[in-house]
Amino acid sequence: MLHYLLYLVLIALWIYTFVDCLGTPEREVRGPKVVWVLIILFFGEIMVGPIAWLVAGKRRVALSYPQSAYGRTGEPGAAAAPAGAGAGAGAGAGPGAGAEPPEPPRKFVAPDDNPEFLRSLSELIKQKREDGTAPSDGE
Repeated sequence: MLHYLLYLVLIALWIYTFVDCLGTPEREVRGPKVVWVLIILFFGEIMVGPIAWLVAGKRRVALSYPQSAYGRTGEPGAAAAPAGAGAGAGAGAGPGAGAEPPEPPRKFVAPDDNPEFLRSLSELIKQKREDGTAPSDGE
């Protein structure tokens, strides 16, 4: 039984790498895409082609995030002082002097921590009690 499972895993990896190679844009492939397709197909039985594709076939780019008002630590107020503040800086020094700092990115708030959502739930419960219908767990 374990013997068949190993074959299923190998076939799944072979199919995954083949479809991944076909679906990858040409600019993200190292070398000609047709060559990679042939390598995956011809050397798939011994897993050299699929493993080579996973290791070296696709360019993987690390995501980079621009610095924001949060600074490097991710805490509000940890950013560098705005232009014109601090020692040696004259009034109005630097580009964008006097401009408001950018608004920090909004974070996702879970429904149980969202005051608007909790307020709407309490209003819904109050409305159902006034109507005489008890709120059920399914709603």
